[in-house]
Amino acid sequence: MDLDALASCLASPACLVTQTTSGLIIGMLLFLVAVGLTLIFGVLKVVNFSHGAFYMFGAYFAMTAYQFTGSFALAILSGAVGTAILGLIFERVFMSRVYGRDVLMQLLVCYAFVLIFDDVVRMIWGPEFRSMGMPAAFQVPPLFIAGGVVPPYYLLLIGVALAAAVVLGLALARSRIGKVIRAAAHNPGMVSALGINTGLIYGGVFALGGMLAGLAGALAAPVRSLTPGMGFSVLIESFIVTVIGGMGSILGALIGALLIGLIRSFGSLGFPLFTEGLMYLFMVIVLVSRPTGLFGKEVA
Repeated sequence: MDLDALASCLASPACLVTQTTSGLIIGMLLFLVAVGLTLIFGVLKVVNFSHGAFYMFGAYFAMTAYQFTGSFALAILSGAVGTAILGLIFERVFMSRVYGRDVLMQLLVCYAFVLIFDDVVRMIWGPEFRSMGMPAAFQVPPLFIAGGVVPPYYLLLIGVALAAAVVLGLALARSRIGKVIRAAAHNPGMVSALGINTGLIYGGVFALGGMLAGLAGALAAPVRSLTPGMGFSVLIESFIVTVIGGMGSILGALIGALLIGLIRSFGSLGFPLFTEGLMYLFMVIVLVSRPTGLFGKEVA
């Protein structure tokens, strides 16, 4: 425990800006993964335990595309679209067969594919740590805000994640397909009776969730080391985010991710040996005071 370091950072504008930026980066990446997780749960009522693998594949797809094309935009697009296609195939071929089954069976299927996907990555890209490297366009001097160091790439990452949050929220709230998705989440039988293909909706939602996780992985590739199994730790933290924010709530995923990001960033200063413990402790406090999460709704 080093409360003096935490207090001195809070009193220093430079340190405050630097740590807040780091917390926002962590939070935004977690949000992109967690919002896909909570979206899949909200509509399909499935806890996708393999969701972290799509984050991993997004990072590897982006790295591979960048190595072949040298285009960072194509790398991001490849990570997102590649995982969307993978998610659609995974849902149609495997997950669609366990809807309505015992939760344990769903978890076993997902966990099996966590191991399978990790081995697939080892076979294709190897077991060693890989690095995509920072794109040339962002290899520029950092910005200085109140004395704090802010790399330009961090601003892009935050901007993309916020844009994704706004677009997703507006699409679900105001578009026709968004209303159909929300209706399928509440009463899939009625939606099916109206002649709407619920299987197509489920596949699309799963693909969207995979795409968001893949987008997070692609955005993380320039600033994170790539290794088989890298999605598991992100998955655990994403579950924490969804539990804190409330399962099925997009706003809850955003707020929960930002809170966890800031807890990790500032907690590493004041509680360097208990940073992960702080996340779990905060989750427990939220669940004790509000079992449905900050923005979750009681099930009637």
